[in-house]
Amino acid sequence: MNELAWPLASLTLTTPRLRLSLPTPQKLDQLAQVAADGIHGPEVMPFPVPWTDLPPTARGFAVMQHHWRCQGTWQPLDWTLDLTVSRDDTVIGVQSLAAKNFAITKEATDACWLGLPFHGQGYGTEMREAILHLAFSELGAQEVCSSAYTDNPASYAIAKKLGYTDDGIERHAVRGTLQTLRRLRLTRSAWEAHRTVSVRVEGLPEQSLPLFGLHQEAITEQ
Repeated sequence: MNELAWPLASLTLTTPRLRLSLPTPQKLDQLAQVAADGIHGPEVMPFPVPWTDLPPTARGFAVMQHHWRCQGTWQPLDWTLDLTVSRDDTVIGVQSLAAKNFAITKEATDACWLGLPFHGQGYGTEMREAILHLAFSELGAQEVCSSAYTDNPASYAIAKKLGYTDDGIERHAVRGTLQTLRRLRLTRSAWEAHRTVSVRVEGLPEQSLPLFGLHQEAITEQ
């Protein structure tokens, strides 16, 4: 991919076990298969829009469409960075970071999912540590928001371990029933106090910062 046209093409976040990057067509195909094979059990729904209730093939296509949409609609004032998470050469899930008017608010939102076979192995914590390092250390965020439904205690526990604090609730209709969403918020100081995973960032050249609505001066002042 031409990095002059798309400076984020080579962006990678590396932790001791994981690699986060924008997917190649081959990786995106693997990600679609991970979604098709299942992300969670049928008794829960961790998403406000229950796209994982779709048939397997449709789930895979929805993942590909979402990724294309994130890149195709990217604007400096409204962006979603959707990164594929890999362990060795195996795609295991997605980690995203999104923001609107980031240069002013210095606030972003993180979200993620893992294929069902990869739950319970600490990957969720590690991939979120990677995206938080990008947000705070590289992009100069002051706060990162997240959320988890009350029937998703694993996601909530990861967030609390990373230093997120409760930030109110929302009442949603999901699958035709009432679900309570717990909002979460992580400050820069809390991130600094709780981070434990080493993260290496590569492929984030200075010319990519305007894609996030930023300039180098805004980062160095943090």
